[in-house]
Amino acid sequence: MDEHAHEVAVADAPERSRFEITVDGELAGFAEYRLRSGRAVFTHTEIDDDQQGRGLAGRLAQAALGRVRGRGLQVIPLCPYIAAYIRRHPEYVELVDAAHRERVS
Repeated sequence: MDEHAHEVAVADAPERSRFEITVDGELAGFAEYRLRSGRAVFTHTEIDDDQQGRGLAGRLAQAALGRVRGRGLQVIPLCPYIAAYIRRHPEYVELVDAAHRERVS
C-alpha cells in the first residue's frame, strides 16, 4: 500500500503527559514528557512494533519539539531517542536546557 495513502497526525495529550502519533486514527506511538518549571522533560519514546521502519519516530520527535519551541519551553532530553534526534537535527540544540546540552553533543 502506498505510504502516502495513510493519514499520520501528531497531537499533544497533556492529560496523559505525552505527544501521540496516529496512523489512520489509530495510536502508533508516543513521546512521554513531564513539564517542570518552563521545561519539557522527555522521558520515553515508543513506536508500536508493527509501525516500525516507517519514519514515525522522527515525525513524532519533529512535531513534539516544534510544539515545545512554539510554547517557549526548553527541553531536557532524558529519552535516548529524543537526544539522538536532536544530535542529528542541530536546529533543535538551542532548545536544550544548557545544563543538559552534553546529552546532545
